[in-house]
Amino acid sequence: MQDGLEDQFQEFVRARWSRLVRTAYLLTGDAHHAEDLTQTALAKAYRSWRRVARADNPEAYVRRMLVTCNSDRFRKRRVTESLTAAPPEVAWRDEGAGRVEERGVLLDALAALPPKQRAVVVLRYWEDLSEAEVAEVLGCSPGTVKSQASKGLAKLRACPGLAPAVGASTRAAGQGGER
Repeated sequence: MQDGLEDQFQEFVRARWSRLVRTAYLLTGDAHHAEDLTQTALAKAYRSWRRVARADNPEAYVRRMLVTCNSDRFRKRRVTESLTAAPPEVAWRDEGAGRVEERGVLLDALAALPPKQRAVVVLRYWEDLSEAEVAEVLGCSPGTVKSQASKGLAKLRACPGLAPAVGASTRAAGQGGER
């Protein structure tokens, strides 16, 4: 790769690493899988950085690669996840995510969602992307994003200990809920 493109890629990674890992963590529910997933997506982006850099939004391009790599992980082999009574200790801490107990309940609830619903909920409400942007990242229609988000939020609302927070977050996002 040419030096200018190499520098541009390195700058992109430095600026976006933590956000991409955070998104991957929400998709996978595991810090180690999240870092592996992010590295895999960035390795693919590096190989085609000339094309990625020319995209209107390189971050959205790489985010789509991240979601696709996560889906591929389930296609290639069945990933077994063991559910425990308490969330495992986390190697890193995101101070903006809130209290540890709430995060554990949210991550358990997200882990229970099917992969497509989880991706839609994470991208739409955690990453705060519009329905059109989520549809572009996932390669589906905005109607699919709406239906998957609706189904995912309904499942999250049914989770004990999560219902009040989900109702508040969807009201804040302009999605309705109880008033």
